[in-house]
Amino acid sequence: MSAPEAPPDVGIRRIAPDALVAEFSGSWRKRDPVPSLDDVYKSLAKESGVRSLTFETGRLGPWDSRFVAFVARLRARCAEGGIELRDEGLPDGVRGLLRLAAAVPEARDAHRSQARESLFAALGNRAIGAAAEALTLFSFLGELVLALGRLARGKAQFRSSDLWQVIQETGPEALGIVALINFLIGLILAFVGATSLAQFGASIYVADMVAIGTTREMACIMTAIILCGRTGAAFAAHLGTMKVNEEIAALQTFGIAPMEFLVLPRVLALVAMTPLLVLFADLISIAGGWFVSVSMLDVTTTEYLGRTIHAVKIKSFLLGVFKGGFFGFLVAYTGCLRGMRCGNNAAAVGRATTQAVVAGITSIIAADGIFAILCNALKI
Repeated sequence: MSAPEAPPDVGIRRIAPDALVAEFSGSWRKRDPVPSLDDVYKSLAKESGVRSLTFETGRLGPWDSRFVAFVARLRARCAEGGIELRDEGLPDGVRGLLRLAAAVPEARDAHRSQARESLFAALGNRAIGAAAEALTLFSFLGELVLALGRLARGKAQFRSSDLWQVIQETGPEALGIVALINFLIGLILAFVGATSLAQFGASIYVADMVAIGTTREMACIMTAIILCGRTGAAFAAHLGTMKVNEEIAALQTFGIAPMEFLVLPRVLALVAMTPLLVLFADLISIAGGWFVSVSMLDVTTTEYLGRTIHAVKIKSFLLGVFKGGFFGFLVAYTGCLRGMRCGNNAAAVGRATTQAVVAGITSIIAADGIFAILCNALKI
């Protein structure tokens, strides 16, 4: 039966006026606690005039990573105290691991600082980030304007087949969800009107409220929000995936402008299709209001259509269509911008898609508020 292995130990003795030796013994692979590094370094500090430290491992038993880590920490403490550490006495495996660790320094950002930045530093960083974001927005807009200029001169680099494909995806394929949401919006507006107007015997005016509300505001806003979540996100994901797969870089290598080949067809298709979808949404919402009025308010179809035609003004109708086209541009712009500015990994594609939807919906609501202020000022 073999004798039990001794626990890990280390001793310090002087071998020259300015040199010490660290003698390691025992098994450094057992679960016994290793000697305290602080105690070892205190022993070194007691010896005056020390300039170097060597190792003696003749009685060292089996070792593992604990021994390597102990020597590495000891080397770091010796370096701080100006003591030269000589590794000739260490096993070859330990020397190789230590040299490998020294050859590959720790990354600077491996440990993040826990210190909180000051208020002014935080505000400054936010301001710098906002300025950089604004520069990106206007730079992308400028590139798009230049691409439209090349299109007007007949020099844009994009295929008509791509344009028709995007038109198919953004227009006819979106009719189902647009119809469902806007029919429900018409139902909701009619129910809201029926609850209040029926108290005054003015149920017929539900048709006026639904017609004006849908043609001026609700149809264009809801259609744009639907397209933002459906089409804008798809634009960002598609372009972002192409960016990750370096397909956009390949286009640039072949001398093809990505702005003209990828972004321009998407912007043109969505600007062209959104007003048509808004017209469709107007009809569907009015149909939803008709369903409630006829089935619950004892309003005939003739009366409902008559009040609708009387309530809808041409300027309100055209305003809703125009806002739909502008909202379509915002959806396409934000989706393509986030996709083209996507990072180079899979996680970046998800972030770009989320940012496209959030930025698109926010810009739509903000733009509608600006339209409302302008229309009030212009008495439209």
